[in-house]
Amino acid sequence: MKKEEFYFDSRDGETSIHGVRWMPDKGEPRGIIQIIHGMEEYVERYEDFASFMTSNGFIVTGEDHLGHGGSVAEGGTTGYFCEQDPATVIVRDVHRLKKITQEKFPGLPIIIMGHSMGSFIARNYIYRYGTGINMAIIMGTGSTPGALLFAGRTVAKMTSLFKGSKCKSSFMDKMSFGSYCKKIENPRTSYDWLSVNSENVDKYIADPMCGFGFTANGYLALLELIKRMQKGTNLEAVPKDLPLLFVAGEEDPVGNYGEGVKTAVESYKNAGVRDITMKLYPGDRHEILNEDDRDVVKEDILEWITARLS
Repeated sequence: MKKEEFYFDSRDGETSIHGVRWMPDKGEPRGIIQIIHGMEEYVERYEDFASFMTSNGFIVTGEDHLGHGGSVAEGGTTGYFCEQDPATVIVRDVHRLKKITQEKFPGLPIIIMGHSMGSFIARNYIYRYGTGINMAIIMGTGSTPGALLFAGRTVAKMTSLFKGSKCKSSFMDKMSFGSYCKKIENPRTSYDWLSVNSENVDKYIADPMCGFGFTANGYLALLELIKRMQKGTNLEAVPKDLPLLFVAGEEDPVGNYGEGVKTAVESYKNAGVRDITMKLYPGDRHEILNEDDRDVVKEDILEWITARLS
């Protein structure tokens, strides 16, 4: 495959967003898969998935969100988005990349795939811009009760008010992730919830562009994304004919061990979305594209896309 890196202007009006595009070596491309990466990581972690999809004829692209990866300017703050309505800006940055890619490769079907926080961004994207894409893959997602959202937002707002929007708080980190290893017997690290694959966990911990901690601003944006994606009127705005694929590990605490994924699926069914597929992978935790059965996951995604292209 061929790899290209590029930059484009963020909707925050001041940041250059780092983008990556992976291209098949030969043949006419079948479609475009746009990756929306998760919290405290970056899009090039998906290069193995991109290699698989380009070998099957797809262009794969994605960007590093504000506060992540190559989109953090020198001296910038990781885990910080922007002051003005970051939950909207993040989604609009994804849309800007979609338009850039569509203009460069007109006429190709477009599939968005969001993992973890990226799944929350994707679920915001499909109610705002869903009519302009062909499919959406929702990976490693979850559902959050209103009371927990309120509590989290209150803590993040108070932290931002008294310590500043760029403050990083171990208390907020503990609120968000502190219980994620509770079902793992004798966890080696606090990140074992990410993956059964210990090599993947160790690589994540050793990577300076992963696990850097969110600011109060970052948490407020994250919680706002969740609030919006679960709102009834927004669910109703998702195109009824947009195919949705939900995939997650059965042992993923982000999706409440499958129950949060099922709740999300039901919410879209109740909103009238007609083509919804869900698959939970037994034994897998959060990063299903890095688990030992990742080849099965990739083949399942390819099969689902191919069936809808034909």
